Amino acid sequence: MDRCIVLVDAGYLLGAAASLLAGEPSRSRITVDHAALIQGLRERAQDDTQQPLLRIYWFDGAPDRVPQPEHRRLRVMPRVTVRLGALTRSDGRWAQKGVDAAMHAELTELARNRACSDVVLVTGDGDLLPGMMAAKEHGVAVHLWAVQAADGDYNQSEDLVAEADERRVLDRAWITQAVRAKELTGVCAPPPVPRPEIAAILSAPLPESALAAAAERHPEERPHPAPPGASRNGAGPEDRGPAAKGVPTPKDLAALRAPGPQPAQQPPASATLRWSSDKGWVDRPAGEPPEAASMPTLAQLTTAEQRWADREEDITTVGGDPYEVGQVFARRWVERLGDQSHLQKLSGMYPRVPHRIDGELLRYAARFGLLAHKDDQIDEQDRYAIRAGFWREIGVRTAVEHSPATE
Repeated sequence: MDRCIVLVDAGYLLGAAASLLAGEPSRSRITVDHAALIQGLRERAQDDTQQPLLRIYWFDGAPDRVPQPEHRRLRVMPRVTVRLGALTRSDGRWAQKGVDAAMHAELTELARNRACSDVVLVTGDGDLLPGMMAAKEHGVAVHLWAVQAADGDYNQSEDLVAEADERRVLDRAWITQAVRAKELTGVCAPPPVPRPEIAAILSAPLPESALAAAAERHPEERPHPAPPGASRNGAGPEDRGPAAKGVPTPKDLAALRAPGPQPAQQPPASATLRWSSDKGWVDRPAGEPPEAASMPTLAQLTTAEQRWADREEDITTVGGDPYEVGQVFARRWVERLGDQSHLQKLSGMYPRVPHRIDGELLRYAARFGLLAHKDDQIDEQDRYAIRAGFWREIGVRTAVEHSPATE
């Protein structure tokens, strides 16, 4: 059939582009405009082959084959199909597994079924040589594209180069239309600057009653607020050891909620307070505050039809940015909330999200590949961003609810 297909080894394309523009093959050193890159591949393939494009296959690796945000954006683009292999870490380096085998299988199947007259391969892996030879035997013209090498030499298998029907080089001018190197201000990258909304959560003051409890617990130490890097909705990895003197612990805060007079230094066992971001096995509190326990979860507010529509929206329009994920979750929760008094109660709990809603929020975020696969936890900074997006949307909805136009 007179049409062309493009098979892209993303590891090769972006790794070679990073070497060319940033001096090392790390994809973290470049920023990619995927929409512009796909459009450039499409136009270049149609010009080179003089055939209309049928489809672009994007082959890449991902931890546990879970689509990352860039894969979610790519797979909803017209004429783009994403195929994922595994991404494993060995000796401190990431390596793709199964990507070349998937490309080989796709190439031979397309040629055998005569789905196209021309195939464009953007790869340098010599393991694709048998697939290229099989495609040629089925009458398919094979075009091999290379990314301009940083050192002026080849960055492709010589056998692959020799077997190709046509060759092209994607030079620096073409690459920079969609890819650019990240600028570094020094030898070491500067620490990430949190968004203003995240900084607001981190700097929210502790209740005076909690500080007083800490003072009673450690009279020799003056209470002081938690440092800016401390988590306000859960203990991070740096909070494994005993709490610093003068800083109220979860048990201190739990004692304030316990009925009747309770010494801060001896809270009842049933009042143990844990946050959902603690790692490992944790003790559940005996009960939540009434205003939190009565709040419905998003799952309780969602019908089967809405659940299907939510999935469709997640697949097609939600990019997977942590801040955006928190906003989407909060928007759905507020829009389906029948009793608006819950919204006011929730606003008064800032900056902590109630346990049952927070757990559901983080489980929802995990669908977007935000898990740090070392221990199946979401990165601390991503959790800040997720909750900041959640609170931002709640704040907007609360303001709308009380605006004069709606009263």
